[in-house]
Amino acid sequence: MDMPVLSTMRSDLATRLKPEAEAKIVARDVNVFYGDKHALKSVSVDVPDRSVMAFIGPSGCGKSTFLRCINRMNDTIPICRVTGKIEIDKQDIYDPSLDVVQLRARVGMVFQKPNPFPKSIFENVAYGPRIHGLASSKGELEQIVMSSLEKAGLDKEVRDRLHDSGTSLSGGQQQRLCIARAIAVNPEIILMDEPCSALDPIATARIEELMEELKENFTIVIVTHSMQQAARVSQRTAFFHLGILVEEGSTDQVFTNPKDKRTQDYITGRFG
Repeated sequence: MDMPVLSTMRSDLATRLKPEAEAKIVARDVNVFYGDKHALKSVSVDVPDRSVMAFIGPSGCGKSTFLRCINRMNDTIPICRVTGKIEIDKQDIYDPSLDVVQLRARVGMVFQKPNPFPKSIFENVAYGPRIHGLASSKGELEQIVMSSLEKAGLDKEVRDRLHDSGTSLSGGQQQRLCIARAIAVNPEIILMDEPCSALDPIATARIEELMEELKENFTIVIVTHSMQQAARVSQRTAFFHLGILVEEGSTDQVFTNPKDKRTQDYITGRFG
């Protein structure tokens, strides 16, 4: 990465740093195995409340695997085994007595490729509140849907199209619809796995603006291959390599003064 880009990152970061928040997610000695493969090795990290934290690193380094541990999506993979501890608000999310359905209501997820349901725009957003019993009337459900679309920055664009299919929207709009769908069940955490990789630069910029707005009310964890994106949107960054959490710190420190040579080599483009 050349110096002008690093310089731009530096100036972007300087304007966004704020005092560190209390940890919302605390992970200690987390290991993930897929059969005999040790995919994630002794990861310990804190994710601050109401902020954006970025996980960066080359493909196959474990960042998405760790992201999926936070809402126990790895449970759906028969050969996957997770050890260690992850707490949200000091509650162990791998406690056998924990209701995984309720956990996933608290921890929303937005995937790499927009995946709206084959339903209307309205029904895409209403689905979660309806199955979780969050609305006691049709009017309350409509209010949740419109509020979620507004928070996702989509309400003005779809107000007159609520009964059109969600798949009729553009790629960027579909991704914001998926964010609205995640918000609708009133989660505390939103996980985003490469949410902009399938989007054009304009749609990407809109999603990044949205993250800046959403962090006022939600804890956001984003996996991204784009170091520029990590620098623009996050307050803290964690660098993964070969299943190991190599380095974690304020985004400013990780990008401008990394402690580990592997981090420096990745950021400057020597590998990855």
